[in-house]
Amino acid sequence: MIDNWPETTRKLSADLKNLRGGAPEVMKAFAAIAQSALTPKALDTKTKELIALAISVAVRCDDCIAFHVKAAVQQGATRDEVMETLGMAIYMGAGPSAMYASHALDAYTQFTAPAAE
Repeated sequence: MIDNWPETTRKLSADLKNLRGGAPEVMKAFAAIAQSALTPKALDTKTKELIALAISVAVRCDDCIAFHVKAAVQQGATRDEVMETLGMAIYMGAGPSAMYASHALDAYTQFTAPAAE
């Protein structure tokens, strides 16, 4: 499990920058997909980030959890909203998702702590 979620996103961002340099066309296309998917339409961006968080938990991707918790916090997600999101992820993914939901809750706690600002 990740001990420092904010630090993880900083490190991953640097790694992803290197990946963008090595595979620019693929990463540009991926960024375009992300931008299109996150554009608010029937759902606002915060809701979309919470959905991405639930999927991150269900597919057991700690790195994804880190980025989507951070983005959900930046979009104003409350602890209650994150907890309901994690409940849905557990419902859909059973026991393994419960374990990763605990990771996401730890990430939320770290990203909302005063030192994370």
